[in-house]
Amino acid sequence: MRGAAQTPPRSTRALIRVLAGIERAGNVLPHPFWLFGILSAVLAVLSWGLHALGATAINPSDGGTVAVRDLISADGIRTAVSGVVENFVTFPPLGTALVTMIGVAVADKAGLLTTMLRAAVIRVPRRWVTFALAFTGMIAHVASDAAYIVLIPLGAIVFRAVGRSPVLGIVVALVAISAGTDASPLITPTDVILSGLNTAAAGTLDPAYVVSPVANYFFSAVSSVVLSAVITLVVEGFLAKRVEAGADDEVELDESALELTPDQRRGLRNAGIAALGYLAVLVLVTIPGGSPLRGEDGSLLDSPLLSGIAIVLALLFTIAGAAYGIAVGAIRRSRDLPDLMTQGLRDIAPILVLFFAVSQFLAFFKWTRIGEVTAIHGAALLKSLGAHSLLIFLGILVLVSLINLVVTSGSAQWALVAPVFVPMLMLLDIPPETTQALYRIADSCTNVITPMSPYFVMALGFIQRYRRDAGIGTLAAMTIPLALTMLLVWTLLFFAWWALGIPLGPGAPVR
Repeated sequence: MRGAAQTPPRSTRALIRVLAGIERAGNVLPHPFWLFGILSAVLAVLSWGLHALGATAINPSDGGTVAVRDLISADGIRTAVSGVVENFVTFPPLGTALVTMIGVAVADKAGLLTTMLRAAVIRVPRRWVTFALAFTGMIAHVASDAAYIVLIPLGAIVFRAVGRSPVLGIVVALVAISAGTDASPLITPTDVILSGLNTAAAGTLDPAYVVSPVANYFFSAVSSVVLSAVITLVVEGFLAKRVEAGADDEVELDESALELTPDQRRGLRNAGIAALGYLAVLVLVTIPGGSPLRGEDGSLLDSPLLSGIAIVLALLFTIAGAAYGIAVGAIRRSRDLPDLMTQGLRDIAPILVLFFAVSQFLAFFKWTRIGEVTAIHGAALLKSLGAHSLLIFLGILVLVSLINLVVTSGSAQWALVAPVFVPMLMLLDIPPETTQALYRIADSCTNVITPMSPYFVMALGFIQRYRRDAGIGTLAAMTIPLALTMLLVWTLLFFAWWALGIPLGPGAPVR
């Protein structure tokens, strides 16, 4: 019968009950801003207790003694109060994220990113529609949260246009954006934020260590293709056989969403020409051995080009966005360009507020040296146990995946775990870039099965337009097989990458 709701199997119903418990537990947690404030208070008490107990560790690099410092002491209070402004303005992700987002804002507010997403999936042949939509979801990560709002309803329309279930289109779009959130063929704002937090965490042991936003680019780009293929295989080989097409005949196809206006087509063409021209100039300027964009020894890996990747990306998005905006009329005067930048920065104001709380917590955490002492003892324990690197990786993947069910903010979660995991693995000769690649996997796949995600609920709302009696169980029964398969395949891809010793990105060896 068309539109009939399917009862999930018993195992799925049991998992749904577990997810409901996770939702109740997660709802008890405060906003991430207050969470880091509470953690700072807990840190202060913990530092007092550990200092009183004389907690220390021997730094294996120089043989010096590292002792926990008391944040409640006179020195600690003076440091905490006097360092508030410096902690925030020197927070590694802050400047890089702001510069990058200025450019992304122009492309977003001018309409370029939305039009690109639509252009990527319209008029796709029926047999390629699943892969095309999934891979577009990977590209859509550059648009951050806007990707959900644009691509999920568009996925339903595209699937229905080729005679397939719109519910499947919603699921494919949701899973590609959410479960594959840290995989993309493009450099995204997430890369900028994660690398900044990673730099801060690595600075516990090596203040000069810098993790570039492109440090995981090779792995991320390949992952986006592999995960798109996984989504396609699971949907076509399993889900498509269970999901019935066309549940609600009263919902009409919005054909206008599948068409681009002449101005939009001209805008895309102009944006493409402008972007290619910018990249061509960049390549020509970089080619000479004495180019100012190269390093002192002529290297590209240790050069202003990579260390200044934020401004390179910002200019790319600004130039392409401006070319599109002029063509469609979104930019008519010179003042319109900074106005678009301002609008975009308003959208990331919540991130800046969170950064303020995170920056204080991380500064306090670093000053107390609890992270350094914990990392040294943790690394020593793992060495004494003779734990293989792959076993350590697997343990981190499982732990972070479980945390991700409750703490769904990627930057907040990385800020919590990076200060311990990154230096601990550095002491085991595992680079911070490798730890970050592991985090990408664990931070992504379980996003699509946690009811704590607002986009899980949003996707369910769209599904109910086509299948009125659909519930959480309906969506979970479709997303759980995809999430678990993606987690397994992505983990195996990382293990193979590590075993082969392939660099994770430019100048970023995996081991």
